[in-house]
Amino acid sequence: MRFTALSAAAALASTVSAHTTMFSVWVNGEDQGDGRNVYIRSPPNNNPVKELGSAAMACNVNGGTPVSDFVTAAAGDKLTFEWYHNSRGDDIIDLSHLGPIITYVAPYTEGDGSGAIWSKIDEEGYDGTTWAVQNLVANKGKKDFTLPASLAAGKYLVRQEVIGLHEADALYTTGRGAQFYPSCVQMEVTGSGSAVPDENFDIVTGYTADTPGVVFNLYGSFTTYPIPGPDVWSAASGSENAATPTSAAQSSAKATSAAPTTAAPTTAAPTTAAPTTAAPTTLVTKTKASTTAASPTTAAAAPTASAGTGVGTASLYGQCGGKNWTGATSCAAGTCTEMNPYYSQCVNA
Repeated sequence: MRFTALSAAAALASTVSAHTTMFSVWVNGEDQGDGRNVYIRSPPNNNPVKELGSAAMACNVNGGTPVSDFVTAAAGDKLTFEWYHNSRGDDIIDLSHLGPIITYVAPYTEGDGSGAIWSKIDEEGYDGTTWAVQNLVANKGKKDFTLPASLAAGKYLVRQEVIGLHEADALYTTGRGAQFYPSCVQMEVTGSGSAVPDENFDIVTGYTADTPGVVFNLYGSFTTYPIPGPDVWSAASGSENAATPTSAAQSSAKATSAAPTTAAPTTAAPTTAAPTTAAPTTLVTKTKASTTAASPTTAAAAPTASAGTGVGTASLYGQCGGKNWTGATSCAAGTCTEMNPYYSQCVNA
């Protein structure tokens, strides 16, 4: 497939209005409620992470801050992670941000997700016609996958990431680069499984300039796309995207721990390539009564479209300049670096 030069120009010219982050989790078609800063370790906004090797690559900014609850699901259950842009059910992410969606699991940690702890349990890339991001938008922000039926009971972090490839033809160090949107959910798995995830992949160090699919020219000719990361864990490889769950245990969000704060991730954002869209998968919209996850605190408010602090200085990974930018132009940490004419960002030197 080839995307036109006009598509590339449109992607470059668009603003941060195209970004995305996670809103909630569904278990066997049952909505667990607004999970932001309740059972999702939510970042402070919907900006992407671009700096390969940064701790935020694992669970985003705030990824090392545990939240209060866990989503409970049985091994073999169908999970649906729901993404959004500024408000639930909106445009989700700009369709110029074509790319894969990848899901990992790791034993629960109160840390930021760094280290060789992750196993891939689901991936969706490009099937020769349609990208995972196109399916995500067609499905109103919902991405289905199945928990491995043999997964041992216990507490886990389940990490899903959307990768935007519209600027991935060059590395982040040249001012462009792939845009990563990772989000980590605290989950308690029940059941009689005994399989312990053992791929031991380190996302922080495992995604590099040499990783297939990290640097990729969306605007050249291609028929396939190499999805970054390890192979899907053998215990999960029998489960397909949006597969029917083998177990129907109902769920509830319950748990323990602290509550989040802080900084902001990264970078530029496009608008429309005119890709094809796939028919959405069927999802029963059955919403739980509000006995579950409490609404997030003000710190969990819907992400804003920009990362500038608006006064004085921008935080690390915040926006600090660009065409028509009216926010802060100096950095509290890092150096204000031009990513493209429309977006400058505070990054580590």
